[in-house]
Amino acid sequence: MLGEGDKAYKLFSLINPINHSRTPIEANKYKVEPYVVAADVYTNPQHLGRGGWTWYTGSSGWMYTVGLEDILGFRVIKDRLYIDPCIPKDWEGFRIEFRYNNTKYDIEIINPKGINNGVKCLMVDGVSIDNKYIQLIDDGLEHNVIVEMGS
Repeated sequence: MLGEGDKAYKLFSLINPINHSRTPIEANKYKVEPYVVAADVYTNPQHLGRGGWTWYTGSSGWMYTVGLEDILGFRVIKDRLYIDPCIPKDWEGFRIEFRYNNTKYDIEIINPKGINNGVKCLMVDGVSIDNKYIQLIDDGLEHNVIVEMGS
């Protein structure tokens, strides 16, 4: 995403199917399911804005990946959780509840300076972590994670 959270979210919203069906008029024009990513959105004047090929595309998996991993910056690799958001500047933050086997991680990302990307501080259960990742453990407990964006 090159650190351009505003642009990334704008482009993500552009292809998000729900944004093509917010009103009955838009839904009638789009003519496909608002919860499925369309492979095509027609530009032919006779069918302008109509979606097509909704269940024959792998784009929904890519959209999920872009939203979760690239914009929210949430990436699990083996037993490590990396959090490196690239979000719009006007987002004050967001929360994710994540389960790792029998363990729950309540994750809060805060963006006090209104920036697009960068992690200033990562804390797990009140303890600052020097790594750029959280070592996931399956201890059956609930862990609180705070990620403060900054530089």
